Amino acid sequence: MSDRTPPRPGPAPEPRRTGTDSGAPAQDRGRGETKGPDRGAPARGRGRAAQARPFNVTTMPGFATVAILAFVLLYVPIVTMVIYSFNASDSVALWGGFSTRWYAIAWENDFVQEATIRSLVIATSAAVIASTLATMAALGTTRRKRFRGQTLIYVMINQPLMVPEIVTAVALLIFFAAIKTATGYTGLAYLILAHSAFCVPFAYLPIRARLEGMDLTLERAAADLYATPFQTFRRITLPLMAPGIAAGAMLSFVISLDDVIITEFVKSAGQDTLPTYMLGQLRRAVTPEVNAISTALLVLTVLLLTAFFLLTRKRG
Repeated sequence: MSDRTPPRPGPAPEPRRTGTDSGAPAQDRGRGETKGPDRGAPARGRGRAAQARPFNVTTMPGFATVAILAFVLLYVPIVTMVIYSFNASDSVALWGGFSTRWYAIAWENDFVQEATIRSLVIATSAAVIASTLATMAALGTTRRKRFRGQTLIYVMINQPLMVPEIVTAVALLIFFAAIKTATGYTGLAYLILAHSAFCVPFAYLPIRARLEGMDLTLERAAADLYATPFQTFRRITLPLMAPGIAAGAMLSFVISLDDVIITEFVKSAGQDTLPTYMLGQLRRAVTPEVNAISTALLVLTVLLLTAFFLLTRKRG
């Protein structure tokens, strides 16, 4: 008989559980790692969602109040001017009833007619010259590979937008004064050239934006079909960029039509435009005639800017 005691049978080993068994921790099949239940996942998910929320200025406190105040300060004076342009009284501050007589008086005023015609001639000429120069500049800076000094050219073209207008006006005054002294010519060409130089960047921006949004596929296809560069430009590039050119011309027209500072510095005697004529009237007796002229300019500007928006908006 042996002194050894036989070992007692232990509990049977548990079967190996997989990630698909109920109550078992999930298994990452890709990495072969076993992950337990993450109880903090919902909280962390909410935290990440709160952090990923984009910034929206409209949710800031006081935004609505500031926006309403800005619109009131901007548009209430304009609406008041339009209403008082139909004032029957001779006063610009006292309402005397509804009347359109100030529009008739402005229409029959010889000085207003001359200033209006002069303003339209200058604005139209400046728009044509500025849009032509801006088109050539946009073609030279977008339809080629990047080159050294391209950023400097952008800065030089857009210089009138960054420099105060009074600085540009003084520079043009000195420059044209020397030419007037040397030649003795004091005609309207100085105003046209001055407005054209100032309006070039306003025409350049929409034309350049139009060219940068155009695909080169059609132009390359025309070159593959043995079209000359001029034929490609006339039949493909120019029609495609026509909306940008028209938008730049209209924007230049509006800028030139409303300009006062450069006109005051460059013009000679008897060359008042409509804005400078109105400025001179405000220095004398003020009547609702000025309101009527301002309302007519406002309507013309709104129409041109609406057409500018329709031409430059993205379709589809």
